[in-house]
Amino acid sequence: MVGHEAGANHEASVIPPVLVFNTEGRSPFVLACDHASNRFPDHYGDLGLTPHQRLMHVAWDPGAMAVALELSELLDAPLVASTVSRLVIDCNRDHEAPDLIPVVSERTDIPGNKGIGDNERAERIGAYHAPFHGALEAVLDRRKAAGIETVLVTVHSFTPVYKDVPRPWPIGLIHGRDDRFTAALREALAADEASLDIGWNQPYSALNGVTYTLEHHGDGRGLESSMIEIRHNEILEPEGVSLWAARLARCLTAALGSRGGAAATSPTDQNTSVHRRV
Repeated sequence: MVGHEAGANHEASVIPPVLVFNTEGRSPFVLACDHASNRFPDHYGDLGLTPHQRLMHVAWDPGAMAVALELSELLDAPLVASTVSRLVIDCNRDHEAPDLIPVVSERTDIPGNKGIGDNERAERIGAYHAPFHGALEAVLDRRKAAGIETVLVTVHSFTPVYKDVPRPWPIGLIHGRDDRFTAALREALAADEASLDIGWNQPYSALNGVTYTLEHHGDGRGLESSMIEIRHNEILEPEGVSLWAARLARCLTAALGSRGGAAATSPTDQNTSVHRRV
């Protein structure tokens, strides 16, 4: 185990477990992307998966990080992103969740996660889960100390088909215990594009145990918050990423403005250049 820990520490010094972008952003929004990466740290090998499987949605949320980065720039919002695959550890799960370190995801077995003991579980929590949530807490703490209004938005993507069942919504909105901002965002999206099929608590809801980040940092602090799910075939190309980032920048700002928030003018108006696997 000494060699294992030494390898982990060496790699952590090169690739951190979490990245924070635009830390000092003054937007009312803070963005989080807990399934941003499909990276397996070297000492875990491939967990028994093929290169193709490691590119599949089971390992990450394709397109979510690209949208989050562009949205961060458009809104001038801080963004906190995990750098490890959810198959190593799922940063959007409670420590006690059965799929914190999944042994099966949808129909894909994860051989390298079978038989994980308490020590290995605790090591992964300490190396990857805790740093992600610690970084997000630090951003939120700084903003609270500075008196900056904050709405937490988590950015995800979902599969077009899950276990042979098509999912018709190009976007789904999920709320925690407080649904007010999410409802305002739904209204803003509908006003922006009347034909948009908007999933409400789709393709998942808090009852599926998929809102840990949202509830731990949003509801836990009394912040308004919302979880955004985009069907990933919408955001696999740059054009789709830009379309959704611009749409969300407009609609998040409009939703806040409709609730009397601080930012009633969209940044894109100010500058025209501008299951459980969740």
